[in-house]
Amino acid sequence: MTFDTIITGGLWFDGTGAAPARRDLGIRDGHVVEVSVEPLDPTGCPEVIDAAGRWVLPGMVDIHTHYDVEVLQDPHLPESLRHGVTTILLGSCSLSTVHVGGVDAGDLFGRVEAIPRQHVIRSVEEAKTWSSAQEYVAALESLPLGPHLAAFIGHSDMRTATMGLDRATRKNVKPSRGEQSRMESMLTEALDAGFVGMSAQQLLFDKLDGDACRSRTLPSTYAKWREMRGLRRILRSRERALQAGPDASHPHTIVTQALGSIGLGSIGLGKNKPLKTSLLSAADIKAIPFIIHLMRLLAAVVNRAGADFRWQHLPVPFEVYADGIDLVIFEEFGSGAAALHLQEKMARDELMRDEDYRRRFRKDYDSKYGPRVWHRDFFDAEIVECPDASVIGQSFGQVGVERGGLHPVDAYLDLVLEHGTALRWRTTISNHRPEILKKMARSPGVQMGFSDAGAHLRNMAFYNFGLRLLKHVRDAEQAGRPFMPMERAVHRLTGELADWYGIDAGHLRLGDRADLFLLDPTRLDDSLTEYAEAPVAQYDGLSRMVNRNDATVPLVMVGGRVVWRDGDATDVLGRERTGRFLRAGEKAPAVRPSAPAVSPAVATAP
Repeated sequence: MTFDTIITGGLWFDGTGAAPARRDLGIRDGHVVEVSVEPLDPTGCPEVIDAAGRWVLPGMVDIHTHYDVEVLQDPHLPESLRHGVTTILLGSCSLSTVHVGGVDAGDLFGRVEAIPRQHVIRSVEEAKTWSSAQEYVAALESLPLGPHLAAFIGHSDMRTATMGLDRATRKNVKPSRGEQSRMESMLTEALDAGFVGMSAQQLLFDKLDGDACRSRTLPSTYAKWREMRGLRRILRSRERALQAGPDASHPHTIVTQALGSIGLGSIGLGKNKPLKTSLLSAADIKAIPFIIHLMRLLAAVVNRAGADFRWQHLPVPFEVYADGIDLVIFEEFGSGAAALHLQEKMARDELMRDEDYRRRFRKDYDSKYGPRVWHRDFFDAEIVECPDASVIGQSFGQVGVERGGLHPVDAYLDLVLEHGTALRWRTTISNHRPEILKKMARSPGVQMGFSDAGAHLRNMAFYNFGLRLLKHVRDAEQAGRPFMPMERAVHRLTGELADWYGIDAGHLRLGDRADLFLLDPTRLDDSLTEYAEAPVAQYDGLSRMVNRNDATVPLVMVGGRVVWRDGDATDVLGRERTGRFLRAGEKAPAVRPSAPAVSPAVATAP
């Protein structure tokens, strides 16, 4: 038997949670056709990859990204691919580019996801040839995709295209029956095209960009129960997922979303199936330290009652960076939103000099009660870059003390006025307690994935979140205090996610597509917590915060082709389309092995 590629001597994880084993893998026509205890014969094989001392893992699945704009201009998506992510879900947080045009897309994505509006408009207008979900999928598959893609249809996308952005963001305007019917038809057509479900949003600090509707919340937040009921009914009947973001300022919306996942048949009221619901997000928030325990309890209770409910979770500390005052979490309080509402620097500066404004900011800062994300502590905010080198490494609170006992807010605003976006600072707002992260990693009501890859270019996206979870597990093992088997951690990042969303990914068994990466376990080290910056060509060279862990992931394959090796894209990436659009419920054709079957101990694809 001949192979296109042999991977020899590696510790193989199949993505099912089964214990790893030392195996040779034979790959032909993009699929795994041999898993062997004995060394495979390399005769006639053009590429033999020595994986001794390394792990061979299925490509990871990233369930929460905002690559909807970037993929149109750079379909290789290298920042995720280089970290072993071979399957990416688009369309999170009610945002997608299936139906809206460039200007509306710019208003929807620009401020919420911190992607410059002008680049969103240009990218969508230059690329858009589609007017339906089916045509959108065809357009994606015409691109030289690096990783595989799957997608949610965004509710704000559908609502805007149906009602117009202005009407879709007015509290007293409801969709007409015809408009409701059109949105339901859009959803049905997207599910027919293979979308994994729909994303919606109730979070009230996600604000629109542009001039026409600036600072209104996303269109999805204006939907009432009747509108959502019809869309949820379609998702439930098709067994597709609802990704939702509840209104954190009204905690009852979280409970409502969770209860809405319960299938009526499970409580004797009919044969309705559970509504698969993935909620944003389970986070150990510094500002409200007890809330994480209630989140875990809620998931356990509703799932025992017949729900199919999951929290999305970032399994690493949620560290955010900001240039000056540009930070999305400031949208959650009035004075912060007032500054971000202003687009011109001169207007912002004038506002920040105003004493009445400063008084409001101080009041918001000192208010420590009620639902919130930011813990509002400028003593817990480190300055990392500034033209005034004397303040680097200090907190704004410390600067205030040194400047004669200034209130931390005044110290912060003074520095922003003096240095603008050249003032760079960071803080960690959640997931700061390692023991809580361990509990979340074990929780069956939690999904590992909230990277925000492709968004928040200057402050928060976590391209290597999966590697950091594996590091956490390995560190605990080496310290003699294991909290999860490594094969279970791999399963949580791969097969578990793919199976729940119904896509053909995340496994590396006999017959499966050869989407995989090699990992050097000795490089699951502190380099994973470091950040780098790299220009984004399609955004006119804007510098983006990224991760660089090329020694940890020396090789990545998609569809049996090496797309990343030793820190660089291969010639295959860009020359060929290695990724495809993964349709929910569709199994890619598998290559039938022509060699004798492997031993029963080796997992095989169904």
